[in-house]
Amino acid sequence: MAGIWDKLTRLVLFLLFIAGLLIVAVWYLPLIKKNERMRQQILRLDAQIQKESQVARQLKTSIDSLRNDPKAIERQAREQLGYARPGETVIRYEPAAAPPAN
Repeated sequence: MAGIWDKLTRLVLFLLFIAGLLIVAVWYLPLIKKNERMRQQILRLDAQIQKESQVARQLKTSIDSLRNDPKAIERQAREQLGYARPGETVIRYEPAAAPPAN
């Protein structure tokens, strides 16, 4: 008779241990999912930071060249304002108009 009670006691302790593990898992599962979402957001934000840093470097280079390089200023004036030197002819290409919808 004592053998059955020992086996039942072990079984109950094992089941209580498994139940405790399940309770801990259920309790921490939302935290684990939240942690994973935050890690993914960190990765997205890091990628965005890298992209914006590259844009900032390009803009800084452009600003420095416009401040220090007269040829860069001339190129910008020609491209954006359509300026030309005396005696030059400026040819502008306009995008083709979309055909009318029938």
